[in-house]
Amino acid sequence: MNRDELAEFLRVRRARVTPPEVGLPSGDRRRTPGLRRQEVAQLAGMSIDYYIRLEQGRGPHPSRQVLNALARALILNQDERTHLFHLGGQPLDPPRIRDDVPGSLLHLISFLEEVPAYVLDARYDIRAWNPLASAIMGDLSAQPPDALNVIRWVFMSPDIAEHLGDEEKGRFARASVADLRAAAGRYPEDRALQELVAEMIALSPEFAELWARHEVQIRREQRKSIIHPVVGVIDTICQVMPVPDRDDLRLVLYTTEPGSRSHQALRELRQLTLSS
Repeated sequence: MNRDELAEFLRVRRARVTPPEVGLPSGDRRRTPGLRRQEVAQLAGMSIDYYIRLEQGRGPHPSRQVLNALARALILNQDERTHLFHLGGQPLDPPRIRDDVPGSLLHLISFLEEVPAYVLDARYDIRAWNPLASAIMGDLSAQPPDALNVIRWVFMSPDIAEHLGDEEKGRFARASVADLRAAAGRYPEDRALQELVAEMIALSPEFAELWARHEVQIRREQRKSIIHPVVGVIDTICQVMPVPDRDDLRLVLYTTEPGSRSHQALRELRQLTLSS
């Protein structure tokens, strides 16, 4: 159980729920943003003293019933609810991030010759990729190990705006941090993930600001426009697919609308990789 993270998560989420959302009057003299502690306790069916201790990081280990009640009171979505349970020390099994990539997954991405594909772990380290993924993202095989981390790339690369554009980069940065926040809840004992978060908070004010929001959302399908220096803008559908029996790994695919200009650009890029 991570008492400090649980306490901060409860405070942040409470401040974002408005009284009308839970059927309470807003009132003219309300000074508290969001709900009051007493209101959350009442909605969750617990004593105000118990809830205050949870928000102060000194409460007892909450049961699954208590966490369920808090998730309902704070109107958490599924990703946020799962994160709450991890912070409360109630995951079904203690997961861990492993260092291997299944051979079957390596074979799969090698067969996807017309689709950029790579394997991403929960720390956002790129663990494996096919030639087209390297072509669209910039010669991954020539990068040092630290540069193969997508979080570092998004927040620390000096030419990231040239690859994604400012607006696209902002959306991707926010989604990535919300996803990394969920991973930190799933793997609270992973030292490398903790060190990555600490490093980024120290080096990137943008990351630190996004991290402080406590937004939680698992990345799934997302549209992304990639600016390639040779073939131009490629509008892709970025599909993030969980790997069966490996919660710490995901398969990322960049697909395009069939027959579109982006589809043609991707085919052109593949021809360039074959001829190089």
